Amino acid sequence: MTNQPTRKRSLSASRPVLSVILIELLLLIAMTAAGAYATIKELSYTSPVLIAFIPIALALMAYMSLRRQWGRYGFRSLRGMTSSGWRYYAPLALVCAVLCFQGFESLTVAKVAFFLFFTLLVAFVEETVYRGLILNILLPKGAVTAVVASSVLFSITHMLNLLSGQSIGQTILQLAYSLLVGLALALLMVKDRLIWPLILFHFVHNLIQFLGKEGESIVLDSLVLAILAVHCVWIMGGLKGRKHHDAGTTTVLPTEAGMNARGI
Repeated sequence: MTNQPTRKRSLSASRPVLSVILIELLLLIAMTAAGAYATIKELSYTSPVLIAFIPIALALMAYMSLRRQWGRYGFRSLRGMTSSGWRYYAPLALVCAVLCFQGFESLTVAKVAFFLFFTLLVAFVEETVYRGLILNILLPKGAVTAVVASSVLFSITHMLNLLSGQSIGQTILQLAYSLLVGLALALLMVKDRLIWPLILFHFVHNLIQFLGKEGESIVLDSLVLAILAVHCVWIMGGLKGRKHHDAGTTTVLPTEAGMNARGI
C-alpha cells in the first residue's frame, strides 16, 4: 500500500488568527512608515496612502495571480446575481446619494483624474485585504467571527488619521462610521461572495467625499449612520432567512478550483 503524500496546509489555514494579525500589523506598519516619511519630506496628505498602497496593490495582484485565487477572494462573475439579490445594495447607493448633498468643490480635470486613481486604489486595497483576505481566512471560525473581526480591524485602521492631525472627535466619528460600513460590506460578502460591488461602492463613496466640500453636517452624518445600521439589520435578516430555507437541503459550497474558474 502506497502512502499518499500529505499536502502541507498554508499558514492561513492552520493558524488563521495569527495570519490575520500579521496582515493587519504589516498594513499598519506600512501606513505608519509611509506617514512618517511623508511628514519628514512635507509631502501632501494623500502621499502616505500612495506610498503604502501602490506596492500593496501590486503585491495583492501578484499573489492572487500566481496562486490563481482571484475567485476565492470574491473576484467572480456578476452574472449569477439575481434582481432580488441586487436590492440589498440599494442602501449603499442611497448613502452615496446622501453624501452628494454636501456639494462639491470647484473641480479641474487634473483633480478629478487624480482622485479617480487615488480612490480606486484605496477601494481595491482595503476591500481585498478586509473583505477578501481577512474575511475569507476567518470564515472557518464562523461567519459572525469573520464579519465582526474584519469590520473591527477595518475600523481600527482609520485611527491612523490621528497622525495626519485629525481631531479625536472626528476620528471617533470615523471609527463608528467605518465600523458600520465594514459590517454592511462584510455581511454582503458573506451573502454573495462578490467583491466587485463592494469595491465600486467604496470607490464612489470616497470619490464623493474627496471631491466634496469640506465641513461637517450632523444631519447628513446621522442620516448615513442610520441608513447603514438599518442596512446591517436587513442583511442579517436575509441571511437568517436563507439559512432557514437551506436547513433541510444539502448545500454544496463551491470548491476553490470552481471559484477560480469563474474568477478573473
